[in-house]
Amino acid sequence: AVIRTEFPPVRGGELTHPALLRYLQERGINTDLARLECKELHFIHNGKPYFAIGFPNVAGGFEVRNRFFKGSLSPKDISLIDNGSDTCNLFEGFIDYLSWMVLGLGCGDDYLVLNSVALLERSFTVLDRYEKINCYLDRDEAGRRTLEVLRKRYGNRIEDCSALYKGFKDLNEYLQNRDGAVG
Repeated sequence: AVIRTEFPPVRGGELTHPALLRYLQERGINTDLARLECKELHFIHNGKPYFAIGFPNVAGGFEVRNRFFKGSLSPKDISLIDNGSDTCNLFEGFIDYLSWMVLGLGCGDDYLVLNSVALLERSFTVLDRYEKINCYLDRDEAGRRTLEVLRKRYGNRIEDCSALYKGFKDLNEYLQNRDGAVG
């Protein structure tokens, strides 16, 4: 759900709320890492105050998560971490991106988070410049369809990396279940 907040506008700051940190830990996400990438957001919606983890997008909006809610604060858009690489790692959502970082797979590449497979076309102007695109998409029908669209457009520049988390829905589920331990 895309939320248009009421006044007062969104307040953001360092990620400190114990409930949000606990939620991240339950998902296997290192809270120190999350603090580098995310903000704690407080906002009013339908007259009620809310707080959530916020992951910024390129248009100034946020993807927001807490234990009870998954959505975005408008404007909804893709998220890009540009390190000047010729390789891009592509994720459907920011929890999978954070999971990738927790797993220690990071190597200075660029990272693009779609924040919804519905935003795939919006990502093309960014993805067009990469020599290699590593896809860490969900292992479901939407992820497979997205991968096929990418293969048609980019051919052998696309690498399906989902074998890493075979048997799991996505990278975060793999992280939570690897070695039977939650990070």
